[in-house]
Amino acid sequence: METLQPPGWPRPKGYSNGLVACGRTVFVAGQIGWDATETIVSDDFADQFRQVLENTLAVLAEAGAGPEHVVRMTGYLTDRDEYLAAGPALGAIWKACMGRNYPAMAFVIVKGLVERRAKIEIETTAVLPD
Repeated sequence: METLQPPGWPRPKGYSNGLVACGRTVFVAGQIGWDATETIVSDDFADQFRQVLENTLAVLAEAGAGPEHVVRMTGYLTDRDEYLAAGPALGAIWKACMGRNYPAMAFVIVKGLVERRAKIEIETTAVLPD
């Protein structure tokens, strides 16, 4: 995988501007903060974020992929302020689950998600090398 960093641009914090990867592509459907019984783990944003990442990693593992193979994530958030307030906790959770992999990312604020108690949903693309 190659990180794309245009000359003179400041290095983004917590994501990459772009990546180049070749191999087998893995697409993970939007994951929310519920467990294997489809129960939301908590109403706390950071707790849901951790569960989203754990769910994502479980799906990736089925393809033999891990956090190091993630190239893109798109997240849908129900509350911008809650997301920003949880920032330091989210950084620690990211490092614990994803390590130092920083994929291309985008977050979108939405009115709501299909599961009413869900505060965040993230869909993921990973690439396994040939």
